[in-house]
Amino acid sequence: MLDPETRRKRKDEGREKKRQRIQESGGVRPRHTPSTEDDRSGKASKKTQSAGSTADGNKKGSPGLKPPTATQPTPAYKRVPSSFNKRPMASSSGHRFGRVMQTVPCRNKSRFSTLSIALPGSVLSNCQTRELRTLLVGQIARAATIYHVDEIVVFDDKLAAAKPSGGHGGWRQRNDRRRNIDNPKEATEEKTEEKAEEPEHPQTDRLPRSNNQEFMARVLQYCECPQYLRRKFFPMHPDLQFTGLLAPVDAPHHVRADDHSMFREGAVVEKTSSDGGSLVNCGIRNRPVAIDRKLAPGIRCTVKIDPAAYGKVGPIKGTVVSPSAPREQDGTYWGYTTRIASSINDVFDSCPFDGGYDLKIGTSERGDMSTEDKKFSIPKYEHALLVFGGVAGIEECVDADEAIKLPGAQSRKLFDVWLNTCPFQGSRTIRTEEAVLISLSAVGPALAKSARTEEKIVEEPEEDIEFSDESPSDESSDDDDGSEESSSNSD
Repeated sequence: MLDPETRRKRKDEGREKKRQRIQESGGVRPRHTPSTEDDRSGKASKKTQSAGSTADGNKKGSPGLKPPTATQPTPAYKRVPSSFNKRPMASSSGHRFGRVMQTVPCRNKSRFSTLSIALPGSVLSNCQTRELRTLLVGQIARAATIYHVDEIVVFDDKLAAAKPSGGHGGWRQRNDRRRNIDNPKEATEEKTEEKAEEPEHPQTDRLPRSNNQEFMARVLQYCECPQYLRRKFFPMHPDLQFTGLLAPVDAPHHVRADDHSMFREGAVVEKTSSDGGSLVNCGIRNRPVAIDRKLAPGIRCTVKIDPAAYGKVGPIKGTVVSPSAPREQDGTYWGYTTRIASSINDVFDSCPFDGGYDLKIGTSERGDMSTEDKKFSIPKYEHALLVFGGVAGIEECVDADEAIKLPGAQSRKLFDVWLNTCPFQGSRTIRTEEAVLISLSAVGPALAKSARTEEKIVEEPEEDIEFSDESPSDESSDDDDGSEESSSNSD
């Protein structure tokens, strides 16, 4: 047996050799190199020697110990191929093929047009569990972020199956219902006890059940919000229970703490700066941003910051701008807004843009135009809307809406373009989350070409100057006085 001092010395020697190899390889821990193979063989020989010494030291040997044998050759499945050592070593970032994309590609071209999509909340009716509903909404959020969607409208198509209202504790309620049937007297006593012990602030499982539209809108808003603001704007809620399963959208406005970004999303805090303006939490560690105006605490705003201010000592100063400023400056995508509509007709009537949507595209497998057509093109637009139907399509949504006088068979008259984005589908049906990704990828290049890239100049109307004989102007009164004076002098 080795004494503790010898062990410690050998450990120190091994650590020193390891540091030297790491320095020689450029700061990367080498793996499967000849030197490491030699060290491994050396360690194996030392282990055999120590085993042999212990076996010799034992008198007459222990009955369970075997005599030391020669080192056996390495099995084929453990051998390292010779070509492996010739491969290039990993970079300092830990990735063999380069670093992960740190910044999202920017078009470096101003974009003054918007793209909106509308889809029914009834698509969640086919999902059996809350986890599946959350994953479906996460796929839609990812697709909208990838293809620069500026607005998502969730409308009620009146086709979802009616569900009983109540708390989210469905298992508890079903279990209580079974006990109530067996022992009605005990059930009444338990109810009185529960009312007496019920806290003032109800727990999350006692909140009213969200319908499909509310569930989808809440999860979409959660995915779009930057991570450092979610705790501020999204308290604990049953609809957000499984959002941790979702892949992050990783949009440009989800800025890291160490990024020197020109624009940042933030929440106004209660404290104020020395200049009297508000302070905004923009995700910078221990450095709130002082803005140029005073806003109500708790609201979300977009702040423009000079990138050179990050490296300076002292408070960071910024300017509050519109959320569309990054898009209008260089085309940087800055997330989407979420809106709930009571019907498909309300999607058009409650448009937040002046003048409404000037390009309305309906998607249907019965479309009279396909993206595969050679003559397919999209006219110039400022605000485009791409509408998706539910399980039965847009036609059923139009039939269920009483505000629309057209039958479902004539739904094409509601849109400027009636499009089939997947003409050669191999399945009988295409799910809505799949249709969103397919349609945006097919129509995206045409939409980018037809988008407006120049700012719209609004001409102010000229004020018409009206003249009346009842109230003479100052010039006419002066002239009249001068003429009277001249006439009196002549007299």
